[in-house]
Amino acid sequence: MSIKPGSKYYPLYEHLHYCNQAAVTLTFAEIEVLMGCSLPDSARRKKNWWSNRDSSSPLQAGAWISAGYQVECVDLAQQTVTFKTFRATYHIQRQDGEIIWNADAIKALRIAKGLNQEQFASELGVRRETISEWENSKYEPDRSKCKLLNIVAKQVNFAEPSTDS
Repeated sequence: MSIKPGSKYYPLYEHLHYCNQAAVTLTFAEIEVLMGCSLPDSARRKKNWWSNRDSSSPLQAGAWISAGYQVECVDLAQQTVTFKTFRATYHIQRQDGEIIWNADAIKALRIAKGLNQEQFASELGVRRETISEWENSKYEPDRSKCKLLNIVAKQVNFAEPSTDS
């Protein structure tokens, strides 16, 4: 997921991107000042407006996710939201030194690249549904796609927090 300059939520992205803090709490009013416009009524009434959805439709989520944050807490009564940096936690398995491209490894690589399923599918030359099927353990990538995943992983210095041998 990425946010484009010119989006009304881009100033929120910039603020979070450059603040270099593990957690940031902002009032709705502070967010509106950053954006230069009002938040929609649903942001004030519904916690799910602040969800960390991984798709192209919620533009607001793109602001914090692209900046490396997720919403940790929303207080509708106090009109505050706390954003917290996130790191994917995953367990990568290896066999003969190569990553075993199972559901967790594929999703971790996609998240490490900051892509949604559609963008990742486009990069790999597969359908978005294929990425979803891999990430939900319906299917595993064939040998040629595993090789491609290895190449992509090396390009982005995909490093895992823990490994199995």
